[in-house]
Formats: sequence, structure tokens, C-alpha cells
Amino acid sequence: MDMDKQVVLITGAGSGIGRALALAYAEQGARTVLVDRNKDKLDETAQLIQSAGQDHPQPLYRELDLSDASAIEAFFVWLREQTDRLDALINNAGLGAWKSVYDLSVEEWDYVINTNLRASFLCARESAKLMRESGGGSIVNIASTRAIMSEPNSEAYAASKGGILSLTHALAATLGPDGIRVNAISPGWIETGDYGQLRPEDHQQHLAGRVGKPEDIARACFYFTDPANDFVTGTNLVIDGGMTRKMIYIE
Repeated sequence: MDMDKQVVLITGAGSGIGRALALAYAEQGARTVLVDRNKDKLDETAQLIQSAGQDHPQPLYRELDLSDASAIEAFFVWLREQTDRLDALINNAGLGAWKSVYDLSVEEWDYVINTNLRASFLCARESAKLMRESGGGSIVNIASTRAIMSEPNSEAYAASKGGILSLTHALAATLGPDGIRVNAISPGWIETGDYGQLRPEDHQQHLAGRVGKPEDIARACFYFTDPANDFVTGTNLVIDGGMTRKMIYIE
């Protein structure tokens, strides 16, 4: 892909999948706009891009707590001062509260929902305003296979990711006339730590024969944000090595 002059906003860019996305887009020549609540981790991501050489456009980056609606609005005021266009938004940031439903507080529930779901809406709304002014763009929402299957004690996270899937097709319907495509990606097990420490059985439980890597998600984002793929909107792409299609029986 030729991403020269494209401006791509990535949330949760300080680590994990978000950092991999930031590096991948910068490698392809895009100018990245990076946000994360962890300033130190965000600085590390920006430095990795900056140290990659002059061929990589220098990133814009700013600490941002996505659970704070007013902070999101202030960020987009700042962003308009830095650039006159936005080609793509990847709503990647997310967190969970892994505890019993009997103990999960309203405050903990709200924090997860606000960070994962409300922030995705607010970032999409504000990004769409910029995209509309420059002729369109692409929004990619990172959901999860946990939107369609669950383990115990994951209620807040699962609800937020299920909401993101619904938000995706609703936004696709609303923003389509403005040339803005909206799609979702539902990752399964994507290992962001030491891949070499995974066990054979970790890989074997996937139909693809391996655990996922952040680069698998980056390639899917490239597809969705490529302007040539303007017939693809409102969809959810499950990237899980076939895990949610594998029948499991206890023998």
C-alpha cells in the first residue's frame, strides 16, 4: 500500500497490538497520530518510530485517558491544530475488569464501558467530522471474540466488545453517505508477550496451528483502511486462527 500523506489515528498505541499497529503504519509511510493513557509507554512507541529513520514520518502523540469524555473532545481540538485531515481511525484501546459479577462495582463497570465503548463512539464521531471535510475515510473498531463467547467474570469487557460490534454497523449506515467506511476486527488470542514461551498445546488448539501475532491484526487493518476497498463496510472480521469454529468435547 502507498500510505504517503495518509494520517492515521491509533488509540492504545503504547503497547501490545496498538504499538504494533503504530509501527506497521509508520513503516508503510503513514503519518501516525498516537494516544495512550500511559505516557511512558506512549513515548517509547513514538521513539521507536522516530529512531527508524528519516523515511518514516514523525508521529504526533499525546497522553489521553479515554474514559474521560471531555479529554477526548479536547484532544480533537488539539488534533485540528496539528493537521487538516484524517484518513483513518483505529479504535484499539481497551481494558477489562476480571472479577466476579457479585463483586463488580458500578464504578468498575462504568470505567470499562466508558473506556472501551463510549470512547470508541466519541473518537469515531470526532474523527468522522475531520474525514467528512477531506472527502471520506475509514474507521476500524477493534472488538474481540469475547463479544460472541465468554469465560466467567468477564461481563463488563464482553458487554463493551459486543456494543462495539453493534456500534460498527450503525456507524457504517450513518456515515456511508459521507464516504466513511466503518468495520470491526475481532481478534482471538493474539500474543503480545514472549511468543517463544508459548506451549505446543497453545498452538494446537487453533485450527491454523498457531497462536496469533499483532502483525496479523495490522495486515487486516491495512485492508480495511485501503481506500481501494471502498465496497467493504459494516462488517466484522474474526481473526482467531479458527478457534471459535473449533468444536471441543471433553472425552
